[in-house]
Amino acid sequence: MNQIYLDNSATTRMIDEAVDAMLPYFRESFANASSISKVGKESKKEIEKARETIKNAIGATFAREIYFTSSGTEANNWVLKSLAKRDIHIITSAIEHHSVLNTLKFLERHGVLVTYLPVDKNGFVKPEVLEKAITDDTALVSIMLANNEIGTIQSIGELAAITKKHNILFHTDCVSALGHIPINVLELGVDFLTMSAHKVYGPQGVGALYARSGVEFDAFIHGGAQERGRRAGTESVPLIIGFAKALEICINDMEAEEKRFRKVTESFIDKIVEDIEGVSLNGDFSNRLANVINLSFENINGEDLVIMLDREGFICSSGSACTAGSLEFSHVLAALGKCEDAGSLRISLGRFNKDDDLIKLAEILPKIIQKLRGY
Repeated sequence: MNQIYLDNSATTRMIDEAVDAMLPYFRESFANASSISKVGKESKKEIEKARETIKNAIGATFAREIYFTSSGTEANNWVLKSLAKRDIHIITSAIEHHSVLNTLKFLERHGVLVTYLPVDKNGFVKPEVLEKAITDDTALVSIMLANNEIGTIQSIGELAAITKKHNILFHTDCVSALGHIPINVLELGVDFLTMSAHKVYGPQGVGALYARSGVEFDAFIHGGAQERGRRAGTESVPLIIGFAKALEICINDMEAEEKRFRKVTESFIDKIVEDIEGVSLNGDFSNRLANVINLSFENINGEDLVIMLDREGFICSSGSACTAGSLEFSHVLAALGKCEDAGSLRISLGRFNKDDDLIKLAEILPKIIQKLRGY
């Protein structure tokens, strides 16, 4: 059976160009980039080229504002933990990724005060709600650019402008948005931005943190002088190179892919709403990532639905991959006011999907829903 992969928000297949760019640094040019040998210096030069590529992709001013990490999760942890001090106040939203929410819950046990902002029915943080939550002790606001479960795109520029009036730092988790919408850190007005390679057809195991020049923040891993003394450990040259190559190609194709995804996903949503009773779209129809669809089906168990689709050759998810196996209802859908009796299905497209993949899914999905409902 041919499988149709529709879980690109969980991870993406690497593009061949990224694999090809990485291979020499596993075999021939494998020297430690911190060594003073000729081959080591050549590896270091390639890391700096990659840093420049990622800087350009997000509109940063200096390449030195980019720090490589092992993942977006690590980058989120780095920002939050490096700024956390007892009795300081951090503001976030109720629909953040667990790498933000669970880190903040940990910090709360160590004296950090946290406010979790509510969102409206489509997943948006209201600017006036943010402004009202600010106190004299607020040091950081952390709100993601685009949600990984429902695709809702926040008005980060408007939210960050509020924090600037109060001299408060702003961090945005950009893992799900990177490569799908134009990103310019200067226009957004953010101080920190986190990224991950495996969501943009790059390798798993590498991410990056943008930290605006002039902002003070602590080192995350102590040891050697790598990443300007802030993140010690031998750099993974192949992964960094693969990240940069994949992101470069993803950015080049972004506008065309966004138009393609928008067309096929909107047609799919219209058809499913017409063909299946008791279905609703989670998140905003228009202001969302074009490749992400999240649907709720009344009187359906989401995990059962995913398993049934998997048997038919469609790989989807019932929410974030980071909550797979969890019996808890999605915190994102709960924040939207969704009912636990409705099972959710997240469908996320990528560059390797064909335009008719969703047509095929639309044909089988009503039959599976009927079977699960006992019709």
